[in-house]
Amino acid sequence: MVFAHFFLRPVATELLPPPQRLPLMAGVLGRFFAAVALAIAAIVGSGLVLMLGTGFAGAPWHWHFMLSNGLLMTVIFMVIYGVRYPRLKQAVAAADWPAGGAAMNGIRQLVVINLLLGTLTIAVALLGPLAG
Repeated sequence: MVFAHFFLRPVATELLPPPQRLPLMAGVLGRFFAAVALAIAAIVGSGLVLMLGTGFAGAPWHWHFMLSNGLLMTVIFMVIYGVRYPRLKQAVAAADWPAGGAAMNGIRQLVVINLLLGTLTIAVALLGPLAG
């Protein structure tokens, strides 16, 4: 999402009017979200396997944090994919560009939250073992 949020979307917004930009973004996101779903399954699944293998009581605090944050990020993705993205696709299909822009903005806001949570998770993964 870093690429889409910080590079693709700003250039598309600058160069393309909504009738071209919103179908592009809907298409890119549709393909990307399939990969995200697979990544979520792999990441959360491997985290659960580690936690179950160690035992929740014996797992370090940062494992608990990472799993909890991963589950929160998964819920946010489910809202993006299950609520916001269908609104974007419907608006594009109806050529309702104001509604499409609003849907895209809603997706963007949740993506920013997930990017921040993901950055925090990486920091905890790297620094957690040092903190004990």
